Amino acid sequence: MQSESKIDPKIIEEILKFGKNVIEAPKLVSAPDEISLEVTPHELVQQMDKTRLLHYKPITEKQHKTPLLISYALINRFHILDIQPEKSWVRNLLQQGFDIYMLDWGTPTSMDKYLDFDDYVNGYLDAYVEYIKNETSTDKISLQGYCTGATIATAYASLHPESVKNYIATAPVIDGWRDTTVISNLAKHMDVDKMVEIIGNMPPEFMYYAFSVLKPFEQGIEKYVNFFKNIENKKFVDSFLRVEKWLGDTPPIPGELFRQWIKDIYQENLLIQNKMHIEGQLVDLKKIDMPIFTQVAVGDHLVSPECSMPLHYAVGSEDKTLRMYPTGHVGMIASSLSQKKVLPELGQWLAERS
Repeated sequence: MQSESKIDPKIIEEILKFGKNVIEAPKLVSAPDEISLEVTPHELVQQMDKTRLLHYKPITEKQHKTPLLISYALINRFHILDIQPEKSWVRNLLQQGFDIYMLDWGTPTSMDKYLDFDDYVNGYLDAYVEYIKNETSTDKISLQGYCTGATIATAYASLHPESVKNYIATAPVIDGWRDTTVISNLAKHMDVDKMVEIIGNMPPEFMYYAFSVLKPFEQGIEKYVNFFKNIENKKFVDSFLRVEKWLGDTPPIPGELFRQWIKDIYQENLLIQNKMHIEGQLVDLKKIDMPIFTQVAVGDHLVSPECSMPLHYAVGSEDKTLRMYPTGHVGMIASSLSQKKVLPELGQWLAERS
């Protein structure tokens, strides 16, 4: 006689609850246009082409003398640094008394497909640095670069060391040959000339799917299962929707810049070898002689630690600090660890030099 198989009542209960959550979801979540990703007050102080310079309003009576300019990545938008008050990179630094500026690279169009490293480093970034120096009556600023924005900031610190008092490199893309990520492997075998010739700017869809394949189960199924399981948790839902809106706002990358990026960083690995040229100028990392703080995420699947760490050893500065954190690419800038560990360490380091 065969024994009857029984299903655990808890499993049935979970399935029914999950189904109910899926049905109720549209009533419980906000529409994308109802979600604002810019939570900390700021003003637009300068604009060039599609790029913008934002200045955050101070929230302390006294501020450190040296202003800080953040060069965010070219992929996605700067909003992740200020996505929620309790996870805001910007707000935390403001609370520590820093004067914060943010470079928003904007959304390039087909008219911008010929923009290259020179435009971004010696054009936009240099112009905004000069503006901040003039507005704050300082000879030098502190500069932070994140991800691909750190590659641009690194080149700037090498070519214009006289304007940078302190440099913070957060998950910088530096040594393409040592990068162990899927993105790096794709880039090394890419016919980038043909891609740019046919497509022009790299469309956001290409960038989005390139990142999605890094963790297909987590990005394609698991996160939505977790979302519906936690649909009644308002804090979880708010955080989820903010991040999803941010992920969906991926601007294209100018074709010529993308071409140079793939060739110079990933295929020929010129930057770390001090062989990269921008409009005839050699980017020599040894010329980065100002204090430098390099932040690396051990679990980074977008920019591997092996890609970022070489910067610490390649620069000419005698005052250099390398910190490794047990988190991922985004976790280093927008998480509880970021608020409790990463930012306090950065703030102390920067305050001592500002």
